[in-house]
Amino acid sequence: MQITKVIVSALLGLWFVYSGAEKLFISGLDRFTYDISNYKIVAAPFDAFAAYSVPWFEVIAGFCLVIGFFRRGAILTICGLVGVFAICIGWAWFHQLNISCGCRGDGAPIQYWNKVGEFVGYFIVLGWLWRQESARDHAEAKAAD
Repeated sequence: MQITKVIVSALLGLWFVYSGAEKLFISGLDRFTYDISNYKIVAAPFDAFAAYSVPWFEVIAGFCLVIGFFRRGAILTICGLVGVFAICIGWAWFHQLNISCGCRGDGAPIQYWNKVGEFVGYFIVLGWLWRQESARDHAEAKAAD
């Protein structure tokens, strides 16, 4: 089970490092700011603040998950990011916006049902990782007794 946790943590962490780095260095923060502004949830300059900070949270939390540093904090951060992403996507879906989600920077319109599946997958994996961390903490506490 330990090796599975390491592999799953590394893969999820790498995915978030890639996703954040793609926004930072490939599609660019201007594009991500534009995508965020299309949601019409926050106005300027808050859209830019979100666009310039979210990718760094993705990269740092993903990196921490890959190397196993502050694992619980990384899991919580990624869970929070996914939660906010899900709320924003839900907002766009409710308002029937035909916009890019901003996830990949490619400008492709949101495929809402695909996003539902993606978010369910994230939450399942994150919940499983959290449970594995809790089991590890419990085992360490028992060994210390």
